[in-house]
Amino acid sequence: MNEKVHTFLNSGLLDKYLLGATTSEETKQVESHISRFPEVQNAYNTLQSNLEVVAKSQAVEAPKSILDNILDELDQKPVIELKPQKAYKSWYKFSVAASIAALLFAGTSYIFYNQNQKLSEENQVVVEEIFDLRSDIDKHNEMLDSMMRQLLRLNNPETEKYIISGNERAKDLKTVAYINSKEKTSMIDVVSLPQLPKEQCYQIWADLQGKMVNLGILDKADRKLRNIPYMEDVQGLSITIEPKGGNNVASKENSVAEISLH
Repeated sequence: MNEKVHTFLNSGLLDKYLLGATTSEETKQVESHISRFPEVQNAYNTLQSNLEVVAKSQAVEAPKSILDNILDELDQKPVIELKPQKAYKSWYKFSVAASIAALLFAGTSYIFYNQNQKLSEENQVVVEEIFDLRSDIDKHNEMLDSMMRQLLRLNNPETEKYIISGNERAKDLKTVAYINSKEKTSMIDVVSLPQLPKEQCYQIWADLQGKMVNLGILDKADRKLRNIPYMEDVQGLSITIEPKGGNNVASKENSVAEISLH
């Protein structure tokens, strides 16, 4: 790998590009490197895969359409147009016309008053929606920061990736462990877990010098990239079926997946 490519890969521009955080000039630079250098293309494909893992771990329900609500609230209301009254020659007719005009004026004033009251209420709704929108933007930025941190951890050259697949008792079981011995961090991504009876659960263990140490319960409903306790000199990881709520001692006879880390 030439020095120019090595420098580019260490610049962090690929990470920013995937998250849509690059400037126009940076975007041109990244796309040029992807098209010109196979090493950059491979790194880009790997980053895309890791970003998908992180994105799934951060997945939440989409927020309500605040902008649509604001536009709905600001829809133009019909305005009552008053036509001028004709002048009448006789005093009697003029009096009747004046009375009608007064009634129309009073009615229109009442309508305008109600419209103003409603407009004030709608303005308050708009203000509240704007505050909600700002809050959602702040949450989005926090989520983006969290994704960026997790993506950097996954892409760290010191991070080892271990795929844990199920045996004959749980063929569809698949989890991925990410372990960084230098930073002393461990994460696990629960990809798929076969259905169990309500009174049972999956539990993950670390083999520490022949002793099985509890690392927590796995739940497919909680599809997240999450941290698990990091331990030195772990020989392997295994997953067992335990009673609901977990067990203090691993039921080795109920092991459904295991992997050696050495």
